Amino acid sequence: MNPAPVLIDRTEELTPVHDQPREDRRVSGAPNRRTWTLHEAGPMSVGVWTCEVGRWRIVFPPGRQEYFHVLEGRVRLHGPAGAVDIGPGQGGVIPPGFEGEFEVLEPVRKQFVLVDVAG
Repeated sequence: MNPAPVLIDRTEELTPVHDQPREDRRVSGAPNRRTWTLHEAGPMSVGVWTCEVGRWRIVFPPGRQEYFHVLEGRVRLHGPAGAVDIGPGQGGVIPPGFEGEFEVLEPVRKQFVLVDVAG
């Protein structure tokens, strides 16, 4: 069987999931976040994510990683080796097992790819 490629289009027609960082993980703010999951297949999910300004602690499981591409806005990832700023046209990777803080410096819109790998 030869699977067909998948076209991902028309995000605005989908209903996003609304949430906020967990209260016990918030460092500053209580930003509203919206997630449009556009495709899920096996260990991978793809979508678009928007968020207001704020900062919270994140802990990635050993078997999960994320690649994201910032379309609008600016984020900062704070980790053990320091901070990394990522803005429009740039991408970032959150590696498996990462523990740090995710900070939205300017309201952000990003595309993301989450992959679960053998941990």
